[in-house]
Amino acid sequence: MDINILIQNHFLCTGMRKIELEIIALTHSITQTHSYAVVLGEVNGIRRLPIVIGGFEAQAITVALENMRPSRPLTHDLVKNMMKAFGLELQEVIINDLSEGIFFSKLVCFNDHDVIEIDSRTSDALALAVRFNCPIYTYESILENAGITMDESAATKEPAPESFVATPEASSDKNNLSTLTRDELQALLDEVLENEDYMKAIEIRDEIKRRKK
Repeated sequence: MDINILIQNHFLCTGMRKIELEIIALTHSITQTHSYAVVLGEVNGIRRLPIVIGGFEAQAITVALENMRPSRPLTHDLVKNMMKAFGLELQEVIINDLSEGIFFSKLVCFNDHDVIEIDSRTSDALALAVRFNCPIYTYESILENAGITMDESAATKEPAPESFVATPEASSDKNNLSTLTRDELQALLDEVLENEDYMKAIEIRDEIKRRKK
């Protein structure tokens, strides 16, 4: 049986409508220090689902979204490699519960014969979803309870997510970067990559790209 049909049949018995989401932005959280908020948007819709995540997971998501190549595998890269080595594919991620402000998720995986569900923190699930390039879903009830509805005019004005990370310090950092030469920027980029500071690397890379234009 086709694996997609197998998974569809697996969830038909729940009677719960799944809503597909996509990552819209990743920003510094204004409610929690040293945390980030990943903003998920309803595909072909105007609702948004913000979820607070830690800095490590934010970096892991950013590295995959920006197609950066770490000098050594990050934890989520290791998990992906192990899953593939054992013939396990991640088919989809489902944000399946919300309790006391905490989102819970599951990884829907498959091997040659079976569909396997694995409980996961939502931040880890998202970091794996972008690595496997698999869809992200939630249920209508969760999106209705925790989602934010954008008016259509505001939704159409949202910028394309070319750079997914924005922090309160971004503007001052960009001003500092603008004073550096191309060679100094490249040297700084090499340094931050060596230190595995991928969020800073994205800012420097964007500045170099801007100079090339």
